[in-house]
Parts: sequence; C-alpha cells; structure tokens
Amino acid sequence: MNPPYLFQSQRLGFRTWLPPDLPAFSEMNADEETMAFFQHPLSKKESQAMMDRMNRLFDDHGHCYFAVELLESQEFLGMIGLGTKSFKADFTPCVDIGWRIRKEFWNQGYASEGAKRCLDFGAEIGIKEVYSLASSENLASIRVMQKIGMEYEYDFEHPDLMEHSRLQPCSLYKIEL
Repeated sequence: MNPPYLFQSQRLGFRTWLPPDLPAFSEMNADEETMAFFQHPLSKKESQAMMDRMNRLFDDHGHCYFAVELLESQEFLGMIGLGTKSFKADFTPCVDIGWRIRKEFWNQGYASEGAKRCLDFGAEIGIKEVYSLASSENLASIRVMQKIGMEYEYDFEHPDLMEHSRLQPCSLYKIEL
C-alpha cells in the first residue's frame, strides 16, 4: 500500500503527518548533532506538538513542513516544506522554506531535491516569494539555500534567539516564485 503523498520528487514523497511518524521524528529531533543549530533538542512531547502544528498549518494554509519519505523504501527521511514566520522583522510575516533530515541521509542531495520540489509546490498554490534563514554558522543549510536558487539578503539578529548567542547572527535568503 502506498502512502497518500500530496506530491513527489524523483526520490521523495511528501505528505502530512501521521501518528506512526512520531518515533523516527522524535529520535531525529532528540539528536544533538541534528539539532546543533537549534535552541535545543526536542522531547517526544515537543515533537508531537510540532507534528500537530504542521498539520494545522496545512489545514489552514495548504502547506507545512511536510513529512518526507524515500519513495523506494517508504522510510521516514525527515521534514522539508513551507512554513510561516511571524516574529518581528522587516520581512515578516512571510512564508519560509526549511528542512531537517535524519543524519544517516545527509550529503545525498535529499534536502536540495526536496526543497526545489517544495518551491514548485509553493508556486502551484500561488505563493509568490519564499524566505529561508539559518544561523550564519550553518553552512550546510546555507549551501542548500544557494543550490535551490535563493539569493542572500542580509544577516540579522533573530529576536527569538537573543538568549542563544551561539546561533546569532542569522543569514536571510529569498527567492521569487
């Protein structure tokens, strides 16, 4: 039985979140290396809350950070998709693109492939511009932003990260769809 994918790329299937995603998602979110550029690793309860929030975002806006599987094996890869940012900044509120991949799948082109497909999906549903941001030290994510055609805007101090100076400054990228 094939899962109900909303859309696919060459190797990936994108869908909303299901209860069986929680073990792999919470394991990924609890990993120190995977979460190095976030405030802290997430608990199982925080991971469940994020899954619930993403499904609500999809219901309300038609997009979210999707659960992503490898088409070949239907194995959970991580999340890639379009979210929203509403903290106080010149560019907010906005649609943003982001990804978090299980580390055993790093450096295989999945984040770039999935992000490109999500940008196409965003254009299909009428989104005109998308932003992405990461700690300026997060060179892997910045490389993905560049690979998918995003352009550097500027570095800024993220207002929600003032107590996490190791994550500052953040680099902002943008693409017109």
